[in-house]
Amino acid sequence: MRPTLTQRWKRLSGHQKALVHWLVLGTLVAGYFIWQSSRMPGAGLYGHNHTDRPIFSYFVNDHWGGNAAANGGGGLTCCWRIEGKDLKVDWIKSMTSTQYEQGAREETLSIKIPNPPRKRTDDTLHVHFLPGDQVRVAWSDKHTSPLKEELETFYAGDQERRSE
Repeated sequence: MRPTLTQRWKRLSGHQKALVHWLVLGTLVAGYFIWQSSRMPGAGLYGHNHTDRPIFSYFVNDHWGGNAAANGGGGLTCCWRIEGKDLKVDWIKSMTSTQYEQGAREETLSIKIPNPPRKRTDDTLHVHFLPGDQVRVAWSDKHTSPLKEELETFYAGDQERRSE
């Protein structure tokens, strides 16, 4: 008759039991570090507002991105774990006092867009708010957006509106 697991355990010396405990603990710790190193690191959110309305607040996958003044304003918040095949962007459009007098009111908007490809070194998700309630996003390892050239007309318009 084969001994049970409990009987085998009781036959082990104190040193052997300690070694088994350390091996199990070491395996768990190593597994945790391997899992952590395979995950993407945290990232900052950088908002770029190319509309004529201020963004009171915005969120990407429920992570707060701050606010962004109209006509090119923006800012950085850090550090969030932004993962998934899709991104849910929620934002609250505010208004200037002149826009309020003209009838504009606060609006809450939401859009689901594909998460663009990300390299391990990318630490900033650039979120561009465009006219027509459109949103574009891009990953970068810099604080300048990789979409700057593609969205050059919006950046130029931001400069013109600011100088008026």
